[in-house]
Amino acid sequence: MLQSFDDTSDPSLGPPRVAALRRLLVARGLAGYIVPRADEYQGEYVPAGSERLAWLTGFTGSAGTAAVLAEKAALFVDGRYTVQAREQTDPSTFDIAQVPAARLSAWIAANAGRDARIGYDTRLFTLTTVEALAKALTEAGIVLSPLDDNLVDAIWPDRPAPPQGQVTPHPLEFAGVTSAEKLADVQAVLAKAGEDALLLTRPDSIAWLLNIRGADVPRTPFALSFAVVPAIGKLDWFIDPRKLGEAAREAVAGAAEMREPGQLEARLEALGRAQAKVRLDPGNASPWFADRLIAAGAVIKREADPCQLAKAKKNPVELAGARAAHARDAVALCQLLAWLAREAPGGGLDEIAVAQKLETLRAGTGRLKDLSFDTISAAGPHAALPHYRVNRSSNIRIEPDSVFLVDSGGQYQDGTTDVTRTVAVGTAPEEACRRFTLVLKGMIAVSLARFPKGTRGCDLDPLARRALWAAGLDFDHGTGHGIGSYLSVHEGPQGISKAAAAELEPGMMVSDEPGFYKAGSYGIRIENLLVVTEATEVPGGERPMMGFETLTLAPIDRNMIVADLLAPEERGWLNAYHARVRAEIGPHLSGADRAWLEAATAPI
Repeated sequence: MLQSFDDTSDPSLGPPRVAALRRLLVARGLAGYIVPRADEYQGEYVPAGSERLAWLTGFTGSAGTAAVLAEKAALFVDGRYTVQAREQTDPSTFDIAQVPAARLSAWIAANAGRDARIGYDTRLFTLTTVEALAKALTEAGIVLSPLDDNLVDAIWPDRPAPPQGQVTPHPLEFAGVTSAEKLADVQAVLAKAGEDALLLTRPDSIAWLLNIRGADVPRTPFALSFAVVPAIGKLDWFIDPRKLGEAAREAVAGAAEMREPGQLEARLEALGRAQAKVRLDPGNASPWFADRLIAAGAVIKREADPCQLAKAKKNPVELAGARAAHARDAVALCQLLAWLAREAPGGGLDEIAVAQKLETLRAGTGRLKDLSFDTISAAGPHAALPHYRVNRSSNIRIEPDSVFLVDSGGQYQDGTTDVTRTVAVGTAPEEACRRFTLVLKGMIAVSLARFPKGTRGCDLDPLARRALWAAGLDFDHGTGHGIGSYLSVHEGPQGISKAAAAELEPGMMVSDEPGFYKAGSYGIRIENLLVVTEATEVPGGERPMMGFETLTLAPIDRNMIVADLLAPEERGWLNAYHARVRAEIGPHLSGADRAWLEAATAPI
């Protein structure tokens, strides 16, 4: 199995490790140290040797930051992880603080005292983050002290070695555009801006630009590396040569010169000596890069990484691949949902059994490369935890007459999928069904949206919440995130949330996943992936309007829908969607699975 259900967290290990860190703080003349989840590449997934936060605290979530002072320590997480953080850390060692209500800078200011020196690894934070934190701490009379080494590494005796996953070409039949064409487009951006070079610190940007994929971290197929793109000529790619076979070298030879990672600092110094104007994305790159460029004489141009926006706007080949991947994935998901409908009401299934069954069905397509994230298989109260990850100690039985949530996805060479379905096991509680229907109304509202050029994700976010708000309810996560093409399942700059400021453009893929969570009882989330369509004329209108094409194809549980709460337009969307699922997926199912689909997609 690709997914492991072992519980690797041990809260008892935290106290002695924090004590060792505190001894090192004294030796270095520091009052405290900050440990983020991030590595130097700022990705969602990090290799084993960069899981410093998990090693120190026991917390294994995908986002968080710890602050360790001489007498106190705190772990800062968002609302997705507060329960998990309390379960995985030692309560006598770490306070659990929930962001954004709790702020790291405010906690340090309140507990460290004036003139305290707080250390941090300059490679593990973005420029934007460091500047904001330094400003807040300076105002409190505290010094944020940059370090070029890592204090956790110094006390981690058996830290895993860096990964050496093999790089593979991403063929043109899936990429749609050659790396030479992409490089020319990026260099045209530099030329227009009068910039001499671009520093790429995001491995997903490099994977997209060079049409390669890697195997250095779980769930996201990129190679950990950096690159310098000059305004003219081949880019310099700083990557461990052991990751590159002959096919990979040949695939990138026209666009890149391969360099040893140890040569990166000399390349930055050379840019400085030439007084080059270097584009650096402050939201992605760390101070480590900026410090070296500036010290050597370069001029920093703080602008967005142009690969991120270009990568987000999928070309026709990538969109065709996404449709094929979602259709393939839907067959496996429908088989899973049919099996659940038959087996779960008897009470014989548990959370791990469902996750394993779904992975087996996806693998049965013969095209699965990896999961796009660990499957969220959540029964009853666990479904109220938006990012719950089942392990052998947390695994529970799926009870009859309850609510079950499964959020999952696959990595295929032609596309990345992410889909959530919430289903009734037997007869779900009436309250849960009414709130499920309110969530569905929000999901449909986004699916049906028409909007002009310039619309941002934050402009559409209220559509997903309106029905919930009217009932005095809400959810505390974003409505949707961007999705890569056989890359990151969470991709920017696009999204749908209160903070999503990027304009939506044709070809961008986003998730549409409103929810509702009743702590200790049940959780609801319904998620489809959408792609932004080209603007078209509206009959009788004056402006062309964009909209969404739905990629995900799987029934939405009719047993949880209170039909009287649906407006005619919403009922029409649902029936048309189910008719499409039945027409496109039905021919790939047989027997009991086909019969289940016919019933599950019957008109309401």
